[in-house]
Amino acid sequence: MKIGICAPARPIDRIVEAKLSALAALSFPDVELVFHPQCYESDGHFAGSDERRGAAFLEFANDAAFDAIWFARGGYGSNRLLHSVIPQLGPAARHKTYLGYSDNGFLLAALYARRIGRPVHGPMPSEVNRADAGACVSRSLAWLTRGERSVLEPGLAGRPAVAFNIAILDALVGTPWLPDLTDHVLMLEEVSEPMYRIDRMLFTIAHATQLKGIAGVKLGMIKDVIENDPPWKGTAEDMIIRWCGEMGVPYLGRAVIGHDANNRLVPFGIA
Repeated sequence: MKIGICAPARPIDRIVEAKLSALAALSFPDVELVFHPQCYESDGHFAGSDERRGAAFLEFANDAAFDAIWFARGGYGSNRLLHSVIPQLGPAARHKTYLGYSDNGFLLAALYARRIGRPVHGPMPSEVNRADAGACVSRSLAWLTRGERSVLEPGLAGRPAVAFNIAILDALVGTPWLPDLTDHVLMLEEVSEPMYRIDRMLFTIAHATQLKGIAGVKLGMIKDVIENDPPWKGTAEDMIIRWCGEMGVPYLGRAVIGHDANNRLVPFGIA
């Protein structure tokens, strides 16, 4: 298997390539990891200009030699590429797996909306820096190379599902990049937001006409919450239950997804 790694949002440090290549050589010897030079470029906040990031993605996505595209890390930026890169994806792009999460949810959503490839919400190369002996990134490699189901979110239960960072889904509402999620289980996670902002984003999600018809909602991890002043009353689970009520869909419990070393994979659709 040949996996192309590019950075549609923010750059990574070269130590990521060294660590991940060493791990793969030991535990996944049949995989070839190819890091695009664009991963290390810098243009202010971004891993190169919009044009450079988009060109790197298209180069790998349209190359039939690659079996999968693995997004290097999150951060803001991948949404700025959608209008230019999605129309340029060719036949080879339709036969790949695309794996990442956080900001890369923009790309996963746009690909799924147009039935291009197999989008998957899951750990990214930058997470090789976690203090977990490589367990987090190994789950992604195990799914990409062997299709190991043990690394998937355990509550998939054969139903179509998707997973998003709440802020990304909130930003997708009202755009042409949000896929039809009728009959899908929607799994949500968030990081580094105060509770009031999460609540406000869930208001938009709960009342979005594009999301009518979902099968239910599962709540992933809400991490590194910024403290409210005054303190927020109630838990994230209280919040999601409230908005599920307004949305008229069942709350289906917790999901093991999010900005955490425990993050499990969620293939879009039916795994």
